[in-house]
Amino acid sequence: MRVLLLPVKDLHNAKKRLIGALSPEERFGLAQAMLKDTIRAVKDIRCAEKVFVVTNYEPAMHLAEENRWEILREEQQISESHSVDAASKICEQWGVTGLLRLPLDLPLIQSSDIDELLAATCPGPSLLIVPSRDGTGTNAILRTPPTLFPSHFGSGSFAKHLAEAESARAQVVIRRNPRIEIDVDDESDLRTLLEHDLTGTETGRWLHASGIAAKFTPTLRTAAVSAR
Repeated sequence: MRVLLLPVKDLHNAKKRLIGALSPEERFGLAQAMLKDTIRAVKDIRCAEKVFVVTNYEPAMHLAEENRWEILREEQQISESHSVDAASKICEQWGVTGLLRLPLDLPLIQSSDIDELLAATCPGPSLLIVPSRDGTGTNAILRTPPTLFPSHFGSGSFAKHLAEAESARAQVVIRRNPRIEIDVDDESDLRTLLEHDLTGTETGRWLHASGIAAKFTPTLRTAAVSAR
């Protein structure tokens, strides 16, 4: 049984690497918009037998309940790695053989991107992994079995996961996907995102409505000044 795991932290504490670039209210608004885009994509996937949400954030629990997803309620959030690994142990005890973890800051992701990963043929022990845009982070990871090795997230996690898989003598499949590879952790990521077509995304609507798009896109800022 293959499942999807979504770890959701309190969005009021999200995107701390954007401190200095965005206000607390703007960081929350951005995180909330990206969560909506991820949920939209997850709603239409077909290849996951179950969707699990590990969180102690009440709005995320409400979303899970609305979509009839399984909630793994946390007493406290220590780190994303801790949340994912604790949830993976529970899922494995419930008969899950393969677990795909996705973050919630992938505004370009589509349902087909998720299904493609879940449908991949990777007999265990195996690791299927999608790196971040710069090749150092991990933006999607499918482990078979779920507790094959511990999680590492953030810069350098891609290499750590490959090393863990090698130690576990697991088959490794690396997938490149430009939509999954673009997450938003810092100002550079935000500028890169704004170079893409965000039509139809909640993130794109929010970035333009909030004025953030004009602030971080020189051509938009110049046009705005010229129109005055």
